Amino acid sequence: MMNPTTSLMKPALCAALLLAVATLARASAAELPVVELSIKGHKLHAEIAATFETRAKGLMHRFSLKPDHGMLFVFREPQQQAFWMKNTFVALSIAYVDSKGRILNIEDMAPQSESAHPSNGPAQYALEMKKGWFRERGIAAGAAVDGLDKVPRARE
Repeated sequence: MMNPTTSLMKPALCAALLLAVATLARASAAELPVVELSIKGHKLHAEIAATFETRAKGLMHRFSLKPDHGMLFVFREPQQQAFWMKNTFVALSIAYVDSKGRILNIEDMAPQSESAHPSNGPAQYALEMKKGWFRERGIAAGAAVDGLDKVPRARE
C-alpha cells in the first residue's frame, strides 16, 4: 500500500529542487559585472567573464537568457579561440572579436554540442548571445563592437 504522505512529498520535493537550481543560476549570474555594448546601434548587456573560472563556466547550466543579454569572454591577449556547448542548454551565436573591437566571425552553436567553433584569427573577446541575435540585426564579420573600453581586463 502506498503511503499518501510520501506520494504528496515527491512533487513538493521536485518543485523545491527546481527552485533551488533556478535560484543558484540567478545568484551566479548576478555575481558577474555587466557592461552595455552596442553593435551597429543595437544595444546589448553582457556579463563579463574575465577570469579563468568564469570563462570556463560561461553560460553553462542556464536555461534562458533575457532579451539583448549575453556574455563577453575577455582574454589576456589575442589568440586563436574555440568554444563548445557542453552543459549549455541555450542555443547561442558567438562573435569572435579582435583587439581593435572588430568582429572576426560569427558562429551558431547548438545546445549540448561538443563540436568546436573556432575563431577566424586571434580574438581578444568572444561575445555569446541567443542564437540568431546577430543575424536578426544584420550584424556580420567586420562590424565594430562599441563600449569595449569599459570592459575590465582579463584576470587569470
